[in-house]
Amino acid sequence: MKALVPYITTWSTEKLIPTTVVAHPRSGIAFADETLGDRDERGVLWQRRPSQPGSGRPLFGQVHPLRQRRAMRRLLCQVCGGPADHTDRGVLWVLKDHRDDWPNWPEQMAVTEPPICVPCVRTSTRHCPALRKGNVTVRVRHSTVSGVYGTYYHPGKPFPSQTASTILTFDDPAIRWICAGQLVRGLFDCTIVTPETLADPGS
Repeated sequence: MKALVPYITTWSTEKLIPTTVVAHPRSGIAFADETLGDRDERGVLWQRRPSQPGSGRPLFGQVHPLRQRRAMRRLLCQVCGGPADHTDRGVLWVLKDHRDDWPNWPEQMAVTEPPICVPCVRTSTRHCPALRKGNVTVRVRHSTVSGVYGTYYHPGKPFPSQTASTILTFDDPAIRWICAGQLVRGLFDCTIVTPETLADPGS
């Protein structure tokens, strides 16, 4: 059987384009040969990776920055790339089950996972190892693009030094020291729903 490859998955031919990261007096970090397309409209620096979906083999677990960013901006299904499911109760997400993390989880949660459509819920929960361990389907009435997830750099000589990956919001001054790989949305007015009710337009 042909393997399911989610829309946001990176393929083996989509290798990161080598770049030299340098310090910039106004923007934190920059690419030494930076072009206009390397930053988004907020001035955040993004990974350079070509888009060649279907070429080579899928690298499950590695998210493609351009397709993830597109899916998060347009609320597209992370699996098929079509529109995510949307009813009066909100846009549909399927998340790893962390209901013990805090009361009212996942209210105000920051996520890098794009939403999903109803037909892809069953497929993803059956094939994704992380979701097979436990998952929750959630309707989200309001979500905002709030920041990015990426590699953080410390100032250094002769070049900035790469540190751990982290999430930063757009209003954090430190965001100028990050090279983004994924867009982040905050989830608000969330309602947990059961997968069995998803065929009902009111669910």
